[in-house]
Amino acid sequence: MNDANIRLRQTDTSDLPEGMALIRMAVQFMKSHGICQWNDGYPNEGKILEDIRQGESYVCLCGEKIVGTAALSLREEVTYRKIYDGQWLTDGDYGVIHRIAVDDTYKGRGIAGRFVDHIEKMCISSGISSVRVDTHTDNVPMQKMLINRGFCKCGNILLANGDPRVAFEKIL
Repeated sequence: MNDANIRLRQTDTSDLPEGMALIRMAVQFMKSHGICQWNDGYPNEGKILEDIRQGESYVCLCGEKIVGTAALSLREEVTYRKIYDGQWLTDGDYGVIHRIAVDDTYKGRGIAGRFVDHIEKMCISSGISSVRVDTHTDNVPMQKMLINRGFCKCGNILLANGDPRVAFEKIL
């Protein structure tokens, strides 16, 4: 599979069933690997619809098949204002990757990494020079993918509900 087969586009409401199927796959994957992330009904259809309405939801396609979904926000993430046990690499504007999920049958093919590469290009074209993301401490596959893509572990943040997350940033 080459990069020419991979493309991103904004999510349409008609993509919601496929996107939610990918989210459910990710939930099952994490549950089967002992990762307690997304185990409380999050992200739900309402959250994904909100992402779509705000123009922040994207799908990753291989040919015509949706193989990934994620949100890219160019707005400040309130929970990133306070970072513990470290510091952010930058102080300026940044993009935030949320709710990334890849079809199980495409795992191990570099889809998540290429998805992130495309998101980074979108940030650069919007004048944003940094990308941040957080993940559960037990989500080692996500952490490895981020480190392999050049992200640096910056510390820890707390979600609005108080749950801790490992915070990463990459300067573009």
